[in-house]
Amino acid sequence: MCLIFTCGEHTFRKEVEGYEGLVCRCYNCGNYSGSVIKSHPWFTFCFVPVIPLSIKGYEDISCRICNFQQPLEHRQDVQGMRRGADGTPGVPLQPQPSGVPPQGQPPPGWGQKAPEPNQPMQYR
Repeated sequence: MCLIFTCGEHTFRKEVEGYEGLVCRCYNCGNYSGSVIKSHPWFTFCFVPVIPLSIKGYEDISCRICNFQQPLEHRQDVQGMRRGADGTPGVPLQPQPSGVPPQGQPPPGWGQKAPEPNQPMQYR
């Protein structure tokens, strides 16, 4: 009678709360394909997770192209982009306009007159 047992390690990964959908630059390959991932490694026996190898897990910036991983605490630029509890981003991307132009007025940035139509091309 022959019994074969397999042992190994499997890592469960998920996005960190507050960093969902955030894409940052990978310091290894330079591509904008890094995301903040929390990893939980487990010891497996016959493909069944049995013992966790880490209590808290690891929060890393993981690149989807080159698979480079860097601890989140070493990336202050990414930590500043964390979303608040109310869902507002940590760093605003663009200033939001404070008001709406009055009715009948052109939007700001447009001149007071309509643009000139294109003149037909003349061959000489």
